[in-house]
Amino acid sequence: MNIEELLGSFVRRLNRRDMHLSPSTLDSSLPAPAPGLKYLLYLHVPYCIALCPFCSFHRVKFERDSATRYFDCLRREISLVTDAGYSFDELYVGGGTPTVLPDELVATIAAVRARHAVDDISVETNPDHLRADALQELKQAGVTRLSVGVQSFDDNLLKAMRRFDNYGSGPQIAARLKEVRGIIDTVNVDMIFNLPQQTESSLRHDLDVLVDDVAADQVSFYPLMTSDSTRAEMSRTMGTSSLSRQKDYYQLITERMLSAGYLRSSAWCFSRKPGMYDEYIVDREQYVGLGSGAFSFLKGALFANTFSIGGYMELLEAGKSSVASKRAMSAHDQKRYYLLMRLFGGTLDKECAEERFNGEFQHGLWAELTALKAIDAVRDTGKSLVLTERGYYLWVVLMREFFSETNTLRDQMRHDIDRPSSVRNSEESTNVRA
Repeated sequence: MNIEELLGSFVRRLNRRDMHLSPSTLDSSLPAPAPGLKYLLYLHVPYCIALCPFCSFHRVKFERDSATRYFDCLRREISLVTDAGYSFDELYVGGGTPTVLPDELVATIAAVRARHAVDDISVETNPDHLRADALQELKQAGVTRLSVGVQSFDDNLLKAMRRFDNYGSGPQIAARLKEVRGIIDTVNVDMIFNLPQQTESSLRHDLDVLVDDVAADQVSFYPLMTSDSTRAEMSRTMGTSSLSRQKDYYQLITERMLSAGYLRSSAWCFSRKPGMYDEYIVDREQYVGLGSGAFSFLKGALFANTFSIGGYMELLEAGKSSVASKRAMSAHDQKRYYLLMRLFGGTLDKECAEERFNGEFQHGLWAELTALKAIDAVRDTGKSLVLTERGYYLWVVLMREFFSETNTLRDQMRHDIDRPSSVRNSEESTNVRA
């Protein structure tokens, strides 16, 4: 095992501890907003036409009546947090597939813009929704960035992922991406590398399509990230993946994208223009998440909304908060989280970090920063901490572990929905006493 994977294993153990959320029984609402602060707003739409075996996000099979009611509840929740004093200047709508009901999505975006001066609006979608008329409607609604879940242009992999029949072949998806090019300011293409059955030849083909054929504005290459539940399903339907080739695949991606003139936006995102982020957590420390299964990070604490979609809608129709769980981070863990997220974007401004943590940032993380410099992962320029080439790959490993553990947390919270309340209460009581 190399040093990057050893550190990844260490982070995995830390995440197991940090991602334990306690039921929010005393106060089931978000804290009051900081005066004058503008937040990012994340909206979660969990509905998908088909469920992919590799996906660990909170998603369910699309049902029109349920989704229509859900969007109405989402707009109710937007009103609740707005009335509580929150102000937003950026919106990200993820899923699931937010574009399953375009009219409801547009109405929900309008509900946000009616009360907030939101300039940047990102929406996730799938290849089957890449139609010029639909994207024109999204553009008129204010959408500035569209993130398309492609995953691969290899037909064999698309079939193994159960995406071929639902979203089309690799050539068909590439053709759709070209047809809608230029309608939305930025179209990001989401890809996965190190999939089971993926070969170097297949990955090179994906890169050629993205760079030479599609000429994508932005590409995010995610390493395969699973949870306990999806790992078993993937093994059954696609086989197992080996971490031994992940670094070689990442180097292949990096060399091809940088040589084609793309810039790094994060450790795994490449953009044609500077200042284009694929993950809002890179530059937005605090954010509000609305919708079933959404997370918020506010005032050093992580909040999770209920994963019960029916329960979520009942709460909002009763005018109540959907927050179900909370975990407050220690001061030291907040510094490590800040370090992880900022360096994910490649650079950390030391002056900003010291101001954020009252002059205790570098002193508080002395051991971590010393270790990162010793293994040539981070370089100190005086003004900033920046990732080295080795550091970029290390951050892919660290963020893979972070998101994988988040996926496992989603599994646990979905599992909690199905347990009898008497069992949950007994376990929660035991956890409190421990």
